[in-house]
Amino acid sequence: MENIINQFQLKTEIVNITPLKIGHINDSFILTGKNDDDESYFLQRINHNIFKDVEGLQNNIKIVTDHLRKKYKEAGVTDLSQRVLQLIETKDGKLYHKDNEGNYWRIYINIKNTHSFDAITPELAYETGKAFGDFHNMIADIPANLLIDSIPNFHNVEFRVQQMKDAANENVAGRLQKTVWMLDELLRRADEMCLPQKLMREGELPGRINHCDTKVNNILFNDKDEPCCIVDLDTMMISTVLSDFGDFMRTAANTGAEDDINLDNIDVNLGIYKSYTKGYLEKATFLTELELDNLALGAKMLSYMQTVRFYTDYLNGDTYYKIQHPEHNWQRTLAQFRLLEQQEKKYEIMQQIVKRYSVISE
Repeated sequence: MENIINQFQLKTEIVNITPLKIGHINDSFILTGKNDDDESYFLQRINHNIFKDVEGLQNNIKIVTDHLRKKYKEAGVTDLSQRVLQLIETKDGKLYHKDNEGNYWRIYINIKNTHSFDAITPELAYETGKAFGDFHNMIADIPANLLIDSIPNFHNVEFRVQQMKDAANENVAGRLQKTVWMLDELLRRADEMCLPQKLMREGELPGRINHCDTKVNNILFNDKDEPCCIVDLDTMMISTVLSDFGDFMRTAANTGAEDDINLDNIDVNLGIYKSYTKGYLEKATFLTELELDNLALGAKMLSYMQTVRFYTDYLNGDTYYKIQHPEHNWQRTLAQFRLLEQQEKKYEIMQQIVKRYSVISE
Protein backbone atom coordinates (compact mmCIF):
# COMPACT_ATOMS: atom_id res chain seq x y z
CA MET A 1 0.00 0.00 0.00
CA GLU A 2 2.86 2.40 0.81
CA ASN A 3 4.28 1.97 -2.68
CA ILE A 4 0.89 2.84 -4.20
CA ILE A 5 0.49 5.95 -2.05
CA ASN A 6 3.99 7.11 -2.95
CA GLN A 7 3.03 7.27 -6.62
CA PHE A 8 0.75 10.28 -5.98
CA GLN A 9 1.51 13.96 -5.38
CA LEU A 10 0.42 14.18 -1.74
CA LYS A 11 1.14 17.10 0.59
CA THR A 12 0.71 15.03 3.74
CA GLU A 13 2.93 12.32 5.16
CA ILE A 14 0.50 9.45 5.60
CA VAL A 15 0.54 7.66 8.94
CA ASN A 16 -2.91 6.04 9.01
CA ILE A 17 -4.78 4.00 6.38
CA THR A 18 -8.38 3.23 7.34
CA PRO A 19 -10.54 0.90 5.22
CA LEU A 20 -14.10 2.08 4.55
CA LYS A 21 -17.09 -0.24 4.14
CA ILE A 22 -18.97 1.78 1.52
CA GLY A 23 -20.25 0.90 -1.92
CA HIS A 24 -20.28 -2.47 -3.65
CA ILE A 25 -17.82 -1.96 -6.49
CA ASN A 26 -14.60 -0.20 -5.47
CA ASP A 27 -12.41 -0.70 -2.36
CA SER A 28 -12.00 2.54 -0.40
CA PHE A 29 -9.62 3.89 2.25
CA ILE A 30 -9.08 7.14 4.17
CA LEU A 31 -5.46 8.35 4.38
CA THR A 32 -4.53 10.69 7.23
CA GLY A 33 -1.40 12.35 8.59
CA LYS A 34 -0.10 13.10 12.08
CA ASN A 35 -2.06 16.30 12.63
CA ASP A 36 -5.79 17.00 12.49
CA ASP A 37 -5.30 19.92 10.12
CA ASP A 38 -3.22 17.90 7.63
CA GLU A 39 -4.80 17.37 4.24
CA SER A 40 -6.37 13.90 4.18
CA TYR A 41 -7.23 11.74 1.21
CA PHE A 42 -9.70 9.23 -0.17
CA LEU A 43 -7.97 6.28 -1.85
CA GLN A 44 -9.85 3.84 -4.08
CA ARG A 45 -9.01 0.70 -5.95
CA ILE A 46 -11.09 0.95 -9.13
CA ASN A 47 -12.89 -2.23 -10.11
CA HIS A 48 -11.64 -2.55 -13.67
CA ASN A 49 -13.84 -5.59 -14.23
CA ILE A 50 -16.80 -3.19 -14.09
CA PHE A 51 -15.08 -0.06 -15.43
CA LYS A 52 -13.03 -1.47 -18.27
CA ASP A 53 -11.76 1.87 -19.62
CA VAL A 54 -10.14 3.34 -16.51
CA GLU A 55 -8.43 6.15 -18.38
CA GLY A 56 -11.75 7.17 -19.94
CA LEU A 57 -13.50 6.91 -16.58
CA GLN A 58 -10.97 9.17 -14.90
CA ASN A 59 -11.09 11.61 -17.78
CA ASN A 60 -14.89 11.79 -17.40
CA ILE A 61 -14.50 12.75 -13.75
CA LYS A 62 -11.85 15.38 -14.49
CA ILE A 63 -13.91 17.00 -17.26
CA VAL A 64 -16.97 17.30 -15.02
CA THR A 65 -15.19 18.37 -11.83
CA ASP A 66 -13.06 20.95 -13.66
CA HIS A 67 -16.21 22.33 -15.25
CA LEU A 68 -18.03 22.51 -11.91
CA ARG A 69 -15.07 24.24 -10.29
CA LYS A 70 -15.00 26.83 -13.08
CA LYS A 71 -18.73 27.46 -12.76
CA TYR A 72 -18.53 27.87 -9.00
CA LYS A 73 -15.62 30.30 -9.32
CA GLU A 74 -17.55 32.38 -11.83
CA ALA A 75 -20.47 32.46 -9.38
CA GLY A 76 -18.21 33.75 -6.60
CA VAL A 77 -18.27 30.58 -4.53
CA THR A 78 -15.21 30.43 -2.26
CA ASP A 79 -15.49 27.05 -0.49
CA LEU A 80 -14.57 25.08 -3.60
CA SER A 81 -12.86 22.34 -1.60
CA GLN A 82 -16.24 21.56 -0.03
CA ARG A 83 -18.21 21.72 -3.28
CA VAL A 84 -16.30 19.67 -5.85
CA LEU A 85 -14.25 16.48 -5.79
CA GLN A 86 -10.55 17.03 -6.48
CA LEU A 87 -8.47 14.25 -8.03
CA ILE A 88 -4.80 13.99 -7.10
CA GLU A 89 -2.43 13.30 -9.98
CA THR A 90 0.37 10.76 -9.84
CA LYS A 91 3.95 11.95 -9.93
CA ASP A 92 4.01 11.30 -13.68
CA GLY A 93 0.86 13.41 -14.23
CA LYS A 94 -1.74 10.66 -14.58
CA LEU A 95 -5.16 10.46 -12.90
CA TYR A 96 -4.62 6.88 -11.73
CA HIS A 97 -1.86 4.40 -10.91
CA LYS A 98 -1.71 0.84 -12.20
CA ASP A 99 0.22 -1.42 -9.84
CA ASN A 100 2.31 -4.48 -10.66
CA GLU A 101 -0.68 -6.78 -10.09
CA GLY A 102 -2.79 -4.93 -12.63
CA ASN A 103 -4.95 -3.07 -10.10
CA TYR A 104 -5.94 0.56 -10.74
CA TRP A 105 -5.84 3.17 -7.98
CA ARG A 106 -6.92 6.80 -7.63
CA ILE A 107 -6.87 9.41 -4.88
CA TYR A 108 -9.21 12.32 -4.11
CA ILE A 109 -8.70 15.01 -1.49
CA ASN A 110 -10.93 14.00 1.40
CA ILE A 111 -13.74 16.49 2.03
CA LYS A 112 -13.73 17.01 5.79
CA ASN A 113 -16.60 17.95 8.09
CA THR A 114 -19.25 16.39 5.90
CA HIS A 115 -21.65 13.51 6.26
CA SER A 116 -24.21 11.60 4.24
CA PHE A 117 -27.67 10.14 4.85
CA ASP A 118 -29.07 6.73 4.02
CA ALA A 119 -32.69 7.21 5.10
CA ILE A 120 -34.90 9.61 3.16
CA THR A 121 -37.55 12.09 4.31
CA PRO A 122 -39.61 14.59 2.30
CA GLU A 123 -37.40 17.41 3.59
CA LEU A 124 -34.26 15.56 2.59
CA ALA A 125 -35.78 14.62 -0.77
CA TYR A 126 -36.34 18.32 -1.48
CA GLU A 127 -32.69 19.16 -0.70
CA THR A 128 -31.51 16.18 -2.73
CA GLY A 129 -33.65 17.28 -5.66
CA LYS A 130 -32.13 20.75 -5.55
CA ALA A 131 -28.63 19.28 -5.39
CA PHE A 132 -29.07 17.03 -8.42
CA GLY A 133 -30.99 19.72 -10.30
CA ASP A 134 -28.16 22.18 -9.71
CA PHE A 135 -25.62 19.53 -10.72
CA HIS A 136 -27.45 18.92 -14.00
CA ASN A 137 -27.89 22.63 -14.60
CA MET A 138 -24.18 23.36 -14.24
CA ILE A 139 -22.98 20.53 -16.46
CA ALA A 140 -25.69 20.92 -19.15
CA ASP A 141 -23.31 22.87 -21.40
CA ILE A 142 -20.54 20.25 -21.42
CA PRO A 143 -20.44 18.72 -24.93
CA ALA A 144 -21.80 15.23 -24.48
CA ASN A 145 -19.29 13.70 -26.90
CA LEU A 146 -16.43 14.52 -24.53
CA LEU A 147 -17.43 11.71 -22.17
CA ILE A 148 -17.27 7.96 -22.65
CA ASP A 149 -19.92 5.54 -21.38
CA SER A 150 -18.13 4.17 -18.33
CA ILE A 151 -20.50 1.17 -18.43
CA PRO A 152 -21.78 0.87 -22.01
CA ASN A 153 -25.59 0.68 -22.33
CA PHE A 154 -26.03 0.97 -18.57
CA HIS A 155 -29.40 2.82 -18.80
CA ASN A 156 -30.22 1.78 -22.37
CA VAL A 157 -33.68 0.20 -22.03
CA GLU A 158 -33.66 -1.12 -25.60
CA PHE A 159 -30.44 -2.98 -24.84
CA ARG A 160 -31.85 -4.39 -21.59
CA VAL A 161 -35.01 -5.60 -23.34
CA GLN A 162 -32.90 -7.36 -25.97
CA GLN A 163 -30.88 -9.03 -23.21
CA MET A 164 -34.15 -10.29 -21.72
CA LYS A 165 -35.33 -11.63 -25.07
CA ASP A 166 -32.01 -13.42 -25.54
CA ALA A 167 -32.23 -14.92 -22.05
CA ALA A 168 -35.78 -16.12 -22.71
CA ASN A 169 -34.77 -17.71 -26.01
CA GLU A 170 -31.83 -19.53 -24.44
CA ASN A 171 -33.65 -20.39 -21.17
CA VAL A 172 -30.43 -21.86 -19.77
CA ALA A 173 -31.80 -22.26 -16.22
CA GLY A 174 -35.12 -23.76 -17.34
CA ARG A 175 -37.10 -21.06 -15.56
CA LEU A 176 -39.06 -19.57 -18.44
CA GLN A 177 -42.14 -21.78 -18.48
CA LYS A 178 -43.23 -21.01 -14.91
CA THR A 179 -42.55 -17.27 -15.32
CA VAL A 180 -43.57 -16.65 -18.94
CA TRP A 181 -46.41 -14.41 -17.74
CA MET A 182 -43.77 -11.93 -16.55
CA LEU A 183 -42.06 -11.97 -19.93
CA ASP A 184 -45.42 -11.24 -21.57
CA GLU A 185 -46.11 -8.33 -19.19
CA LEU A 186 -42.70 -6.79 -19.79
CA LEU A 187 -42.80 -7.18 -23.56
CA ARG A 188 -46.26 -5.60 -23.63
CA ARG A 189 -44.76 -2.44 -22.10
CA ALA A 190 -41.54 -2.45 -24.13
CA ASP A 191 -42.53 0.10 -26.78
CA GLU A 192 -43.55 2.71 -24.22
CA MET A 193 -40.48 2.15 -22.05
CA CYS A 194 -38.06 2.20 -24.98
CA LEU A 195 -39.54 5.40 -26.41
CA PRO A 196 -37.11 7.81 -24.62
CA GLN A 197 -34.12 5.88 -26.00
CA LYS A 198 -35.65 6.09 -29.48
CA LEU A 199 -36.33 9.82 -29.12
CA MET A 200 -32.75 10.42 -27.95
CA ARG A 201 -31.35 8.42 -30.87
CA GLU A 202 -33.46 10.46 -33.27
CA GLY A 203 -32.34 13.74 -31.70
CA GLU A 204 -35.69 14.78 -30.23
CA LEU A 205 -34.78 14.19 -26.58
CA PRO A 206 -31.35 15.64 -25.73
CA GLY A 207 -28.64 13.24 -24.68
CA ARG A 208 -27.26 14.74 -21.48
CA ILE A 209 -24.64 13.81 -18.91
CA ASN A 210 -26.33 11.86 -16.12
CA HIS A 211 -25.00 10.76 -12.75
CA CYS A 212 -26.80 7.40 -13.12
CA ASP A 213 -26.80 6.66 -9.38
CA THR A 214 -28.93 9.43 -7.90
CA LYS A 215 -29.25 8.19 -4.32
CA VAL A 216 -29.28 10.48 -1.31
CA ASN A 217 -26.13 8.81 0.05
CA ASN A 218 -24.22 10.07 -3.00
CA ILE A 219 -24.47 13.62 -1.68
CA LEU A 220 -22.26 15.04 1.06
CA PHE A 221 -23.90 17.44 3.51
CA ASN A 222 -22.14 20.07 5.62
CA ASP A 223 -22.54 20.61 9.37
CA LYS A 224 -25.72 22.62 8.70
CA ASP A 225 -27.20 19.64 6.85
CA GLU A 226 -26.97 21.54 3.57
CA PRO A 227 -25.97 19.56 0.45
CA CYS A 228 -22.49 20.59 -0.62
CA CYS A 229 -20.99 17.98 -2.95
CA ILE A 230 -22.16 15.28 -5.36
CA VAL A 231 -19.91 12.20 -5.11
CA ASP A 232 -19.54 8.77 -6.72
CA LEU A 233 -19.13 10.06 -10.25
CA ASP A 234 -18.07 6.75 -11.79
CA THR A 235 -21.33 6.10 -13.62
CA MET A 236 -21.59 9.50 -15.31
CA MET A 237 -22.59 8.91 -18.90
CA ILE A 238 -24.94 10.11 -21.60
CA SER A 239 -28.65 9.42 -21.32
CA THR A 240 -31.84 11.45 -21.10
CA VAL A 241 -32.57 13.34 -17.87
CA LEU A 242 -35.33 10.78 -17.33
CA SER A 243 -32.63 8.35 -16.18
CA ASP A 244 -31.47 10.32 -13.16
CA PHE A 245 -34.96 11.48 -12.23
CA GLY A 246 -36.30 7.94 -12.47
CA ASP A 247 -33.36 6.36 -10.68
CA PHE A 248 -34.03 8.43 -7.57
CA MET A 249 -37.77 7.72 -7.67
CA ARG A 250 -37.25 3.98 -8.11
CA THR A 251 -35.31 3.75 -4.88
CA ALA A 252 -36.34 6.64 -2.64
CA ALA A 253 -40.04 6.91 -3.50
CA ASN A 254 -40.69 3.20 -2.96
CA THR A 255 -42.51 2.45 0.30
CA GLY A 256 -41.15 -1.11 0.28
CA ALA A 257 -37.79 -2.78 -0.19
CA GLU A 258 -36.20 -3.52 -3.55
CA ASP A 259 -36.65 -7.24 -2.84
CA ASP A 260 -39.68 -6.99 -0.54
CA ILE A 261 -41.24 -10.40 0.03
CA ASN A 262 -44.54 -8.73 0.98
CA LEU A 263 -45.74 -7.00 -2.18
CA ASP A 264 -48.43 -5.19 -0.20
CA ASN A 265 -45.65 -3.06 1.31
CA ILE A 266 -44.82 -1.58 -2.08
CA ASP A 267 -46.35 1.69 -3.25
CA VAL A 268 -45.31 5.12 -4.52
CA ASN A 269 -44.42 7.55 -1.74
CA LEU A 270 -45.99 10.64 -3.26
CA GLY A 271 -44.60 12.84 -0.49
CA ILE A 272 -41.05 11.92 -1.49
CA TYR A 273 -41.92 12.16 -5.18
CA LYS A 274 -43.42 15.63 -4.78
CA SER A 275 -40.58 16.98 -2.63
CA TYR A 276 -37.81 15.75 -4.92
CA THR A 277 -39.63 16.99 -8.03
CA LYS A 278 -40.13 20.43 -6.50
CA GLY A 279 -36.47 20.73 -5.52
CA TYR A 280 -35.17 19.32 -8.79
CA LEU A 281 -37.25 21.59 -11.00
CA GLU A 282 -36.33 24.69 -8.99
CA LYS A 283 -32.75 24.18 -10.19
CA ALA A 284 -33.03 22.26 -13.47
CA THR A 285 -34.24 25.26 -15.45
CA PHE A 286 -32.57 24.12 -18.69
CA LEU A 287 -35.13 21.41 -19.49
CA THR A 288 -37.06 21.44 -22.75
CA GLU A 289 -40.82 21.05 -23.00
CA LEU A 290 -40.45 17.48 -24.28
CA GLU A 291 -38.18 16.57 -21.35
CA LEU A 292 -40.70 17.96 -18.88
CA ASP A 293 -43.58 16.17 -20.61
CA ASN A 294 -41.75 12.86 -20.21
CA LEU A 295 -40.09 13.37 -16.83
CA ALA A 296 -42.63 11.33 -14.88
CA LEU A 297 -42.15 8.54 -17.42
CA GLY A 298 -38.58 8.31 -16.12
CA ALA A 299 -39.85 6.87 -12.84
CA LYS A 300 -41.73 4.10 -14.62
CA MET A 301 -38.87 3.58 -17.05
CA LEU A 302 -36.25 2.91 -14.39
CA SER A 303 -38.52 0.59 -12.42
CA TYR A 304 -39.29 -1.25 -15.64
CA MET A 305 -35.62 -1.48 -16.59
CA GLN A 306 -34.66 -2.86 -13.19
CA THR A 307 -37.49 -5.41 -13.37
CA VAL A 308 -36.13 -6.49 -16.75
CA ARG A 309 -32.59 -6.75 -15.39
CA PHE A 310 -33.58 -8.84 -12.36
CA TYR A 311 -35.77 -11.09 -14.50
CA THR A 312 -33.03 -11.51 -17.12
CA ASP A 313 -30.56 -12.57 -14.45
CA TYR A 314 -33.10 -15.01 -13.05
CA LEU A 315 -33.58 -16.58 -16.49
CA ASN A 316 -29.79 -16.76 -16.92
CA GLY A 317 -29.33 -18.65 -13.67
CA ASP A 318 -28.25 -15.76 -11.40
CA THR A 319 -24.95 -14.89 -13.04
CA TYR A 320 -24.84 -11.12 -12.33
CA TYR A 321 -26.48 -10.10 -9.05
CA LYS A 322 -25.48 -11.65 -5.75
CA ILE A 323 -28.32 -13.68 -4.30
CA GLN A 324 -29.20 -14.82 -0.78
CA HIS A 325 -31.37 -17.75 -1.87
CA PRO A 326 -32.23 -19.49 -5.18
CA GLU A 327 -35.39 -17.43 -5.81
CA HIS A 328 -33.91 -14.08 -4.79
CA ASN A 329 -33.85 -12.61 -8.30
CA TRP A 330 -37.45 -13.70 -8.86
CA GLN A 331 -38.42 -12.04 -5.57
CA ARG A 332 -36.66 -8.87 -6.74
CA THR A 333 -38.43 -9.11 -10.10
CA LEU A 334 -41.84 -9.33 -8.46
CA ALA A 335 -41.10 -6.45 -6.10
CA GLN A 336 -39.90 -4.16 -8.88
CA PHE A 337 -42.84 -5.11 -11.07
CA ARG A 338 -45.25 -4.26 -8.26
CA LEU A 339 -43.61 -0.84 -7.94
CA LEU A 340 -44.05 -0.35 -11.69
CA GLU A 341 -47.74 -1.28 -11.41
CA GLN A 342 -48.23 1.21 -8.58
CA GLN A 343 -46.48 3.92 -10.60
CA GLU A 344 -48.79 3.16 -13.50
CA LYS A 345 -51.82 3.61 -11.24
CA LYS A 346 -50.52 6.95 -9.97
CA TYR A 347 -49.01 8.12 -13.25
CA GLU A 348 -51.50 10.92 -13.85
CA ILE A 349 -50.84 12.30 -10.36
CA MET A 350 -47.09 12.05 -10.96
CA GLN A 351 -47.42 13.96 -14.23
CA GLN A 352 -49.51 16.67 -12.56
CA ILE A 353 -46.82 17.14 -9.90
CA VAL A 354 -44.19 17.66 -12.60
CA LYS A 355 -46.48 20.09 -14.42
CA ARG A 356 -47.09 22.05 -11.22
CA TYR A 357 -43.39 22.74 -10.65
CA SER A 358 -42.23 22.99 -14.27
CA VAL A 359 -40.31 25.89 -15.75
CA ILE A 360 -39.66 25.63 -19.49
CA SER A 361 -36.27 26.95 -20.61
CA GLU A 362 -36.18 29.42 -23.49
